[in-house]
Amino acid sequence: MPSPLKRLLGISPFTPLRLRIDRWIQQRLPRTNHWVLSQRNLYVLPTRAGWMLGLTATLLLIAAINYQINLGFLFTFMLAGVTFISILVAHSNLRGLELNTHEPPPVFAASPAVLTVYLQHTSANTKFAIGLAPQLPVTAAPLASPPLLVDAQKEQPTTAQVLLPMPVRGRHDCPTISVETRYPIGAFRVWSLWRPNVQLWVYPAPEPNAPSIAQSGLAGDAGVASSRSPSFEMEGFRTYQRGDPLKSILWKKTATAIATGSGDWIRRDQTQLDTTQVWLDHAATGLQQPEAVLSRLCAWILMADAQGLTYGLRLPHQKIEPANGPNHKHQCLKALALS
Repeated sequence: MPSPLKRLLGISPFTPLRLRIDRWIQQRLPRTNHWVLSQRNLYVLPTRAGWMLGLTATLLLIAAINYQINLGFLFTFMLAGVTFISILVAHSNLRGLELNTHEPPPVFAASPAVLTVYLQHTSANTKFAIGLAPQLPVTAAPLASPPLLVDAQKEQPTTAQVLLPMPVRGRHDCPTISVETRYPIGAFRVWSLWRPNVQLWVYPAPEPNAPSIAQSGLAGDAGVASSRSPSFEMEGFRTYQRGDPLKSILWKKTATAIATGSGDWIRRDQTQLDTTQVWLDHAATGLQQPEAVLSRLCAWILMADAQGLTYGLRLPHQKIEPANGPNHKHQCLKALALS
């Protein structure tokens, strides 16, 4: 019969050991973007090299006792003293370290997310060989990478970029980050577990060769309905006039116009662009697989945003009105990620 503690944590006797450990960690460690390492959250265990070091010291002690070799006693106690000091040095190498982070930028499926971690401390010495690595599920073991090793300087914050493999679209909680060190001799591993309170957005991967939006005005061609003619990619431009802001000039088109002999400066006419509304409709993609439909819609959103168009998005259970700008683009991509 399960113990009261196991019932409290929701753990049954048939729960896998790794899952039990993960649930225990979630119960014990709160999510926070500011983590300070201290005696309360630092753990120490010997590595393989540490176990071999202990075995070597034990054999030396047994040999020295059996054969009454004073030099053997000297080597044994010197080795034990170095081992004990290495534990203190490794522990102090992490103690007092502060870690901070913020929301990482969204990524596309099958691309790693980048979590920026800021390390700082008030110690008088530099903290060496600090490893940062995400704790991934057992099923994602092939995606795991070696810990990122950084040195935390004593006077300025140190920035580290931790890669988080995110192969599946959607909104994910940040995985647990392991902070460890094996400095100075690698015999002991001192580590702590940190759960950042950030959300990771993973958008669908855009289709590599998606149909161009410039041809989407034709019915059934690319599945996009426009309120203007199919040639809207040539609309929204006019010659420069006195008083127009210089930032609205399209320099590439201006260079082409000058090279052809017209000599006119070309600028974007925002008043015409605002009248062009493009609807990205999932039902008109011509695809059957749900992920393929989302990939094509993702590619169209990126195209429409790059061309400065006003576009809307139609999904089976959601409709986003036409707009433009970075916020609208991310709103549409988030809707695709949660579909």
